[in-house]
Amino acid sequence: MTVLDSGRNGKLMMIQSRIWSVAAAAVGLAGSALPALAQDSNTVLGAPHDKGIGLQAPATELAEQMDFLHNVVLMPIITVITLFVLGLLFIVWYRFRESKNPVPSKNTHNTLLEVGWTIIPALILVFIAVFSFPLLYRQLEIPTPGLTIRAIGHQWYWSYEYPDNGNFTFDANMTEKADLKAGQTYLLDTDNEVVLPIETDIRIQITAADVIHAWTVPAFGVKHDGVPGRTNESWFNIKRPGIYYGQCSELCGVRHGYMPIKVRAVTKEEYQAWVTEAQQKFAKVDGAEPTQDVAAAE
Repeated sequence: MTVLDSGRNGKLMMIQSRIWSVAAAAVGLAGSALPALAQDSNTVLGAPHDKGIGLQAPATELAEQMDFLHNVVLMPIITVITLFVLGLLFIVWYRFRESKNPVPSKNTHNTLLEVGWTIIPALILVFIAVFSFPLLYRQLEIPTPGLTIRAIGHQWYWSYEYPDNGNFTFDANMTEKADLKAGQTYLLDTDNEVVLPIETDIRIQITAADVIHAWTVPAFGVKHDGVPGRTNESWFNIKRPGIYYGQCSELCGVRHGYMPIKVRAVTKEEYQAWVTEAQQKFAKVDGAEPTQDVAAAE
């Protein structure tokens, strides 16, 4: 990296820090008004619920910034524009109806109006860009990972690999309704969970074996396509222990709605204990099949 590149990146990071300091303060104030959540890996945090509205509660800093962009920046702008256009429609309907305006105007241009409706939307887009571009940069600039996992989409289930922990692998199939246990949710629970540590920069590499799938966990702010023959990358850092759900969000075939994602976030100590157990349960030699016998959900 040249000195020029280093200086440019430093300035960009400084701008990002200033922009998102406002977002962090807003999210912190909003979070302080909520009841404390149990710090337990069995607590379901990232799941839809009855009468819910808006985005899922964020579990990562990236998701918090997306919430801020959506709720504080975009929604007020969209609301004002919608009400403004609706008001114009009513004015046009009332003032220029045939009974009140039998002789229509023949004006075809208004320079001031045309300049206004060009410049004002451009300024609105610049204002949105001030918040959205740094967030896009943060999503794509993956920090040095503390852990790397791989997600491979199949018709219609997910496979996971843990290359940093011995390269063991397992499949995660949807739990059928007849096999659900108490507290489990149909269409969201899987027979094997993705277990990940909290407070760790986790890089996920996403691909597919057959058609295009999409690994999507709303609480993490992650939604990336898995494309056969290619590998996409994303990252997240989970703040709280708990259970988080997602689903394939790409139309991938007849059982598209039956390949959920279940992530259990645990403490680092609990993760190490799980890894020791998983290395035996899901043992894999490179190029060979794992020892577990998991039938594909085809």
